[in-house]
Amino acid sequence: MSARVLVGSCSWTDPTLIAGGRFYPRGVTSAEARLRYYAEQFPIVEVDATYYAPPSARNSELWAARTPAGFVFNVKAYALLTGHPARVERLPAWLREALPAETLAKKNVYRKDVAADAVEKLWELHRRALSPLADAGKLGAVLFQFPPWFVRSEANAAYLRELPRRLPGWTLAVELRGGGWMDQQAAAGTLRLLEDAGLAYVCVDEPQGFRSSTPATVAATAPLAIVRLHGRNADTWEAKTRVASERFKYLYSDDELREWVPQVRELARQTQAVHVLFNNNYEDWGMRNARRMAQLLGVETGPAQAALDL
Repeated sequence: MSARVLVGSCSWTDPTLIAGGRFYPRGVTSAEARLRYYAEQFPIVEVDATYYAPPSARNSELWAARTPAGFVFNVKAYALLTGHPARVERLPAWLREALPAETLAKKNVYRKDVAADAVEKLWELHRRALSPLADAGKLGAVLFQFPPWFVRSEANAAYLRELPRRLPGWTLAVELRGGGWMDQQAAAGTLRLLEDAGLAYVCVDEPQGFRSSTPATVAATAPLAIVRLHGRNADTWEAKTRVASERFKYLYSDDELREWVPQVRELARQTQAVHVLFNNNYEDWGMRNARRMAQLLGVETGPAQAALDL
């Protein structure tokens, strides 16, 4: 059996990447040119911007048009849908207008601050906005990255089971940040829950020993498996930094990348596709590690990447 293994980065527009000046050739400065160039180098990318502001159909149309056939986007779900805070100034106008003055006076809002009909509208917005990517065959997965306070409970398990009904027909992936879900005594039940719901488990490489840490458990719960590598910089993992990518300022060594080669191969034996995504987005470090990982796995980094022969 063989699976399609795609290796790429979790960003193509990070400010430190642009400022570093090493990845994009001279003259590649527009949004369109950068995405076209990135898509010549890698077959997959993760969209992080949709975590900070809801997705738009116009962006999806542009992304689909600017990338070759076979290119894949994994798209992060909006913060309010995963229990994270959303900055008030970045809320859609229609949502700001629906909030009371005392809520608007806050720096951040949470899902509990938003009326049920407005939350339903956010789900509908995701369905409409991501449809152009799905229709083009370029939507890999919608990623739900949950915070540490999304703890293991019956209510939160029910929320996970609800996700496929909210975005029917698409592959949905779940990354857990602590919360007790993957503790030794709970991991088997968590993985069974995800498998029963048809949700893809996201395997992680990240610093350990924090409230937000999840063990580097390797498991597949759906036809797609995802590995997200966040780096191992314990000093910045939970720090407040100038830009988000500084939290993931870590360049993997060859030996550290080799640790994941047999793990990815095992996932490829169990699934139809594996996405390996580097979230160490400081400057071009994620791209450098992604290229090397592809070499170690023996897969191409272009958009027409072949299956990994096992």
